[in-house]
Parts: sequence; structure tokens; C-alpha cells
Amino acid sequence: MPDSPAADRLSATGGRLPGWARLPLAVAVGVIIGLGQPPYDLWYLAFPGYVAAIWLFLVTARGTPSAGIGWAVGLGYFGFSMSWIIEPFLVDAATTGWMAPFALIGLAGGLALFWGLAFWFAGRARYPALTLVLTWSAVELARAYVFTGFPWALVSYFWLPVPVIQWVSVFGPHGLTVATLAVAALLASALRPGPARFRTTVAGVVLFGLMFGGGVVLTPGAQDLDGRPVVRLVQPNAAQHEKWDPDMIPVFMERKLLYTATAPEPGRPSPDLIIWPETSVPNLLHRAGPVLDQITQAAGDAQVVLGVQRADQAGYYNSMLVLAPEGGVNALYDKHHLVPFGEYMPAAAIFARWNIAGLAARAEGGYSGGPGPQVVDLGPLGSALPLICYEAVFPQDVNGAPLRPDMLIQITNDAWFGTWSGPYQHLAQARIRAIEQGLPMLRSANTGVSAVIDGAGRVLDALPLGVAGYLDAPLPPPLRHTLYSRSGDLPVGLALFFAIVLVWGAARRIGRTESD
Repeated sequence: MPDSPAADRLSATGGRLPGWARLPLAVAVGVIIGLGQPPYDLWYLAFPGYVAAIWLFLVTARGTPSAGIGWAVGLGYFGFSMSWIIEPFLVDAATTGWMAPFALIGLAGGLALFWGLAFWFAGRARYPALTLVLTWSAVELARAYVFTGFPWALVSYFWLPVPVIQWVSVFGPHGLTVATLAVAALLASALRPGPARFRTTVAGVVLFGLMFGGGVVLTPGAQDLDGRPVVRLVQPNAAQHEKWDPDMIPVFMERKLLYTATAPEPGRPSPDLIIWPETSVPNLLHRAGPVLDQITQAAGDAQVVLGVQRADQAGYYNSMLVLAPEGGVNALYDKHHLVPFGEYMPAAAIFARWNIAGLAARAEGGYSGGPGPQVVDLGPLGSALPLICYEAVFPQDVNGAPLRPDMLIQITNDAWFGTWSGPYQHLAQARIRAIEQGLPMLRSANTGVSAVIDGAGRVLDALPLGVAGYLDAPLPPPLRHTLYSRSGDLPVGLALFFAIVLVWGAARRIGRTESD
């Protein structure tokens, strides 16, 4: 950016901001960034928000503890983006409603510590802008793994409405985070006075254009779906407070059986695969024989994928079954990545003193985890990687499949997430998993949004949130192997590690030279 009096005044004003004004401003910037997440999808506000966050760090880092700036930005971002976290506590408000505000404050404040750490480290570096790009990207990667991981609302996810998101098929979500923050840092640096302003402006604009242009080139074209197998997604729309009501269980079961048995529209083929959502069967598996017989009979010649709870001597499991058309179980998968505080209780003995138990697990003591990602055989339809609910938010879990499947199948109960941002953010992450792998995603959600998603992340057909029904749609074929599906997060993780070491080492060498 050439010399700009307006930019100079902006930079000077930021440097003169009193300490009490900087943190609220940082929180507001975090909220603006959060507008990039569903259901808002305002990517054109989120990206300038990242520029503003880095600019605020650069102009105030000397006068305000930089960790405070990062934590405040994170508090605004996570508090706004993850406001849905209160919804599970309101299902039984009389018992757990009091925990809702503490859950939101605790989650937002805890996740914001990752960002605070990144800003703290960068605020003490010789090259603060470059270091912040590296440390911010590194803590986002760490957030996906530490304490079983929680990669919800990663930095790069706001690109989903535009072609830039296709870069996740090459470098994954964390690689796209690095690129996003690098461009934002260049543009933020261009707002500060100095001889490099013009060069940083040009570099930022060029890289921004390359991100968009490359995304367009990477976007796969529409696929020919004529003659493809047909899948049916069943959405019973059982509200969480009614789902386990003894009076409503038969109503929802009858609804699912009706949607399963309904003949296709005239001229359309019958489904080859029918998918029910998570925990669709009200009985434990060893007591569900008569119900499974009803389902098999209703499905006719189609295989059925459904969610069920089962028990053995080791514990209770949240599972997925594949029922054969002739009856019997073709495949069984146990969910392995469980929801903390929802499906199992960390430090359960401590929380039990306050009568706090898992919200989702109906089994005493919560669920046990399965052995890990597992590909199931669907016969002529190919193979599928099962994902139960929360498992679809973990890129590394999908990449951890023992072999590449032909499709991803997610069964979920998003009634826990309420009716505002949570279900749409969960759907968005399912779409991103499809792009990363170049695989179709078949998603059956209890209350919605059920969707057929192709390997480019496009929603080909969907049932809206809060609607009972079913949809028939052709199964998209898989795309070619993506680079990310072969490499995973390791290359980005190693690159960040060595880059941080090199920047730190270079700063130390320069410091020693200047002191000599």
C-alpha cells in the first residue's frame, strides 16, 4: 500500500488506545470473525476480522499483554460461534439448565487460551507478524488433538461458501489456516507505516487472488449421476425431549418404518440403501430382534444402515448396524471418538459428587469407545466409512481409515444442538470432510439436516431442519484420491514446527550479532 495518511492515522490511533478499550475491541473483533460460521456464512466479514485481529496485535502488543489480546479475540469468537453449547443443558432445563452459562463461558474461555498462547509467544518474538501466523496455526492444529481434540470452528472453515475451501483437498484445513493467516498478516502489516507497506500490500493481494483462483481451478465439475444406485435418508424429527418418552417411542418407530416402506415416486427406482439416524432403535441390540425384523421387512430389497445401542461385558456402545435385505447383520461399527461430558464423563467420580452425569449417554457410566475407524462392506454399492455424530468433526479420524472407502456415512442426532447454529455448523463440517477426501457423504440426521453431499462438498439434496420425511437421491461416485487424503496433517505439522524453530533461531542469531 503506498503512503496513506488514513492508514497512518489508524495505526497511530490503535497505538494510543487505552488498555481498558483494547480488550473489548478485541472481543468485538472475535464476534465479527464468528460471523463467518454458519448459519451466517459472512466470509467477507470474517476475513477482514482476521486482518483486524492481527493489526490490533501489531499496534498494541507493546502496551498491552499480547496474550490478553489473543484471549479476548478468542473469547468473542468462540463465545459467539459456539453459543449452541447451551442447548443440551436446556433439554432437561429443570435438572441441568443451571449449567448452561458455565458451559458456554468455560468452553469459550478455555478454547480462547489456545489463541492467547499463540499471541503471547508472538508478542515476544523479533518478527511478531510472521511468528503469529505460525503460532496461531500451530495452536489450531493442537486444538484438534489435545485432550482428545475439539476442532470445531477451525479458522479455515469460514471459506466454505466460496471456492477457496477446495484447498482443503490439497493441504487440509490446517494448511488452509496457515495460508489464510499469512494473507491476513500481510494486509494487516500494510496498514502500518513503513517502507515495506507497498510490497506487503501487493503480496497480500496477489496471494488472496491465488487462493480464490486456485480454489476455482480445484473445484470439480458436476458428475453424471444417471444410473447410479439410489439411497434413501430417513429423518423422523424426534425432538430430544420426546425421543425417549415411552408414549412417543412407538410414534417415531412407526414413522421410520413408514418412510422405509414407502414406494418411490412413479418412474423412479427403489432405493438400494436406506439410512436411519443415530440411536434409531429404542431397544438395546440384544433385545431388538423383533424390531430389526420389522425394519428388514419394510426395507424390501434394500440394505439398511441404522444407529443402535448395544451392551456387552465391557460396557455400552453407540453403534451402527448394516442390515442385509434377507435379514441378519452384515456389519457392526462401534463409535470410537466419544463426546466428553456427553457420552462419557472425564473424572466421573469427581463430577458425581455434584450429581453431574453425561447428558447423552443413557447407559449408566456412559459409553465405551470402539477400537477405531472401520470400513464396512456394502456389497455392490462399495465400501463406507461410518461416522457417528461428533466423529465427523475430526479430519484425522476420517483420514485414519484403514483403507479408502467409496463413501462416508454419517448418522447423527443433532436435536442436541438446538435449532440455530449448531446443526448447520455440524453439516458444514461434514461437507468439508467430503472435500478433504473427495468422497460423497450420506448424512442422516434425526431432526435434520439430512443431506447427500458430493466429493466437492456440494449439497445435492437435503431435508431441512425440523422436518419429518425422507429423500431419495442418487449416490455420487467418489472422486480421485486427494493429496490430503494421502498425507493427512503430518506435513503441515512438521512444516510449522520447523518454521517456528527457524524463526526463533534466526532471531537469536540476529540478537547475538547486535549485542557484539
